[in-house]
Amino acid sequence: MSIALDQAGIVQFGTSRFLLGHATAFVGESLAAGRSQHAILVVQTSNRPEGKAKARALAEQRHYPLQVRGLRNGVAVDSQRQVESIAGCLIAEEQWPTLEQHFVETARWVVSNTGDSGYHVADDTSLAELPKSFPGKLTKLLYARYRAGRDGLTLLPCELISGNGQVLKETVMKLARLDHADSDFAAWLDERCLWVDTLVDRIVSAAIEPVGAVAEPYALWAIQAKPGLVLPCQHPDVQVVESLFPYELRKLHILNLAHSYLVDQWHHLGLVSRVSFVREAMQEPVLREGLLRLLDEEVLPVLERKLPTLDLKAYRDDTLERFSNPYLDHRLADIAQHHQQKVQRRLQPVSEMARRHGLVTSRLEAAISRAASTVG
Repeated sequence: MSIALDQAGIVQFGTSRFLLGHATAFVGESLAAGRSQHAILVVQTSNRPEGKAKARALAEQRHYPLQVRGLRNGVAVDSQRQVESIAGCLIAEEQWPTLEQHFVETARWVVSNTGDSGYHVADDTSLAELPKSFPGKLTKLLYARYRAGRDGLTLLPCELISGNGQVLKETVMKLARLDHADSDFAAWLDERCLWVDTLVDRIVSAAIEPVGAVAEPYALWAIQAKPGLVLPCQHPDVQVVESLFPYELRKLHILNLAHSYLVDQWHHLGLVSRVSFVREAMQEPVLREGLLRLLDEEVLPVLERKLPTLDLKAYRDDTLERFSNPYLDHRLADIAQHHQQKVQRRLQPVSEMARRHGLVTSRLEAAISRAASTVG
């Protein structure tokens, strides 16, 4: 299937395997099912040679394989399909004029996933011929669109930053104020562009060369509801929600908490030499049953008071199934990095909430105590 570039109402900053297994794939399935009409122009923004090689492969073939491997509702899934949502791919460093023209004339949505430091600006300026940072490039493109008299855009960042849409907005508006003595541009950014917070959740475990991805069956793209919001695609895993806070809390205090508790028990029970991966931990009865008891007897009773509108038992089941993925080599040693800080963020707040409600969380408190006593 060949898609014309003028169909690419979505401009996607980033060629990461995560985006290929997440937002880009959702758009492809939506297009294939006839639920939407807008394709993607992918933009490669870094100067990494491997990123440019992937971008050139995408520009040439405009499709890629997505392999979905894991468990879904107790059934093993191992399937591959072609994702055909890409109308083109540009390397910002080499094709800026073409990118700017498309951004001004065709774009309606911006999607991004630029890594943990993606919003870092340092001494960058959007007045540069080619700004170094993602916010610098975005500000320059938005200013060109504003100067052309075009309407604003909807921005749907996918970076793992709480309040990512608002953080990106503040970053861009700060650059705009520094670089342009134009209050109308600032008003256009504030009033005509829609900066939307989103939450992403999917393990995209491997790349397929030269371009493609391997992902688990589970996926979520939760998008904060806002007046005037129009989605770029329609997909069961894309959900518009009134507030992202419950979903962030659920992920942090069930999925992330469970990872850290497994690490605690892995060390405490002396299983480090016998068990390496999360999927192996789920085959150890003492680890699996201990985790299930923790969730059912200590974590869920607390969170149900805080998050009464969410089906926490269903998410618990999804989490355990994801942990049991036979195709995923998720090392417990990797999860164990910065364990003390993770325990403070993931486990301790649940224990504190429990105390406020008069609930007992002895397992949690023991894990918190062990983490606090660990040196290094």
